[in-house]
Amino acid sequence: MCTFSSISLIFLFAIFKFDGLHSADTTIWGPGLDPLIVLPARYFYVQYDQEKFNIADFNVLISGKTKNGNNCRVWTNILDRKDASFIVRYKLYEICYEFRILVENKKTLKKYWNYFDQGPIYPDECDCSKVSIDTWLSNTKCRTNIEQINNDLNQFKNVNFKTVFGKMAKFYSQHPHSTSVCHYVVKNNLIFRKCYGEYTGFKMFMDNLLLSLNRKVFLPDLEFFVNLGDWPLSSPKELFPLFSWCGSNYSVDIVMPTYDITESALENMGRVTLDMLSVQGNIEKPWSQKIEKGFWMGRDSSKHRLNLVELSKKNSDILNASITNFFFYKELKEKYGPGKKPISFFKFFDYKYLLNIDGTVAAYRFPYLLVGDSLIFKQESEYYEHFYSELIPWVHYVPVKRHLDDLLDLIDIMMSDDKTARKISLNGQKYAREHLAPHNILGYYLLLFQNYSKFLTSVEVRPNMDAVISTPNSPNQIPCQCEPEPEPSMKNIKTEL
Repeated sequence: MCTFSSISLIFLFAIFKFDGLHSADTTIWGPGLDPLIVLPARYFYVQYDQEKFNIADFNVLISGKTKNGNNCRVWTNILDRKDASFIVRYKLYEICYEFRILVENKKTLKKYWNYFDQGPIYPDECDCSKVSIDTWLSNTKCRTNIEQINNDLNQFKNVNFKTVFGKMAKFYSQHPHSTSVCHYVVKNNLIFRKCYGEYTGFKMFMDNLLLSLNRKVFLPDLEFFVNLGDWPLSSPKELFPLFSWCGSNYSVDIVMPTYDITESALENMGRVTLDMLSVQGNIEKPWSQKIEKGFWMGRDSSKHRLNLVELSKKNSDILNASITNFFFYKELKEKYGPGKKPISFFKFFDYKYLLNIDGTVAAYRFPYLLVGDSLIFKQESEYYEHFYSELIPWVHYVPVKRHLDDLLDLIDIMMSDDKTARKISLNGQKYAREHLAPHNILGYYLLLFQNYSKFLTSVEVRPNMDAVISTPNSPNQIPCQCEPEPEPSMKNIKTEL
């Protein structure tokens, strides 16, 4: 039986673990403060009082031991957001014990955060610590009610795959050269799929997502089709439950986060270099030193982009736009070229005004632009990503007409009203920081799948479906030996509050 004092300590720990630390000069928060919350890369945030802050005094130590007593392999990466705040992210490469997270002032030795857990703490690759979806959403403080999900799913009274499967398989296999889809089934936490169409390489994004989620939570039984292309496919005339990376005003697809931001959520501190966290730590110029021009660079994947380049050639004093690769309009290279050598995405933020222009569909760079600290000019579009409906023109971004007729005037207006421009840029950044971080992306999928499962009348593994299983990424695959869940105890105590 716990004594009163031990119960109090556990209660205090629970409060601090999930809510972080809020003191007069320091705020620490984020899902990575509790390493029992499994993420591909765990992370948390540290915000100091700007007047009292000295970067030289900031110290973070994340460490642990292996079962044999050796130092646990943990990669820690600190991203300076240039506003007296930091992102601390870390990735485990083996199971850790005696795990500690220490945030302190090196000069005064004041410990702002001192977490200890006896372990085991599992890497993301281990399938050892599943919880319910509700528990995961609660622990990560992800939302449990999202209007876009509700609107997408409420088109259906129910989904009966005994009736709809044959229709969807036939309908989406009619044009294998232009349309590719995969039929997925999750049954008893096992994953199966069968794909239709010639170009099915993008199935890897959904495979990796489902495998990752399946290691973290108990997924409900699911059956659904995924559109592997960019263009939305589901028509109101033929209402099919089709999951897509992108939506449009003329389709009824169930919209997921794009494959791009999904991969960046799964692979940050992995094989991707551009993700929602790394952007925040790689912006060099503060607002006052940014180049006061509109900037855009990218592929020739729409006529609007070509028109933008032409506009830039005539107005180079306030606009810098260029094509990096001519693929769709090679015959127009002489007029709109020459093709420019790409620069690092992080260098985009040297400019004060950044343009988001549609390609073949919505420009999937938009989340990364928002989370930076430049002002975003967004072209009106018939296409949308999963979060667009929550953004407000003139609050989170500057809206630009579809044909860019008003772009130059809008840049002039913002150049003459720097205070408003800065306010809008910070609003957009705040939204992206709070709703588009990696755990938010995974949380969106979990809420979507959980709510969608309630519409299904049955789930069936059908003939000729392939099992989707994890495969080793390298000969040095992380060994995972799961241990029994420990009894509730005093093993997790913050020694400094």
